[in-house]
Amino acid sequence: MTIAAVLKQKGNAVISVTPDTPVAEVARVIAQRRIGAVMVLDARGGVLGIVSERDIVRALATRANGIEGQRAEDLMTREVVMVGPHTPVDTALRVMDEHYFRHLPVVDGSGRLLGLVSVRDLVRHRIAQQEQAVESLTHYVTRSYMH
Repeated sequence: MTIAAVLKQKGNAVISVTPDTPVAEVARVIAQRRIGAVMVLDARGGVLGIVSERDIVRALATRANGIEGQRAEDLMTREVVMVGPHTPVDTALRVMDEHYFRHLPVVDGSGRLLGLVSVRDLVRHRIAQQEQAVESLTHYVTRSYMH
């Protein structure tokens, strides 16, 4: 299975902010939307970075003034690791594990943002696959015994 299948199932809506969005507003958006990260996009929709809950908590814990006066561009991860829609789910999970990410932007060949997947999205997808496999095997075994 690929990331495209995950996006098809969960949808491809992405919550984004601009670089000059105050971090307090970013935190409100994350809390209200019950999401773990927002993309930071330029005026054309190009990916500039990503701000996660962890980035905000880290800033609160390590900066003298916390997030006061901070903007999204001050906290965002600029070197964003991204995947394509044809990336296998297992590969995406491996990337997330290796880099300690919980979110991966999905882009097409031209770099256009197609969606954002989380560890939760990928795990849910894998669980559904496993449940379907178990159901198929159970059906196969019970049919074999019936004949």
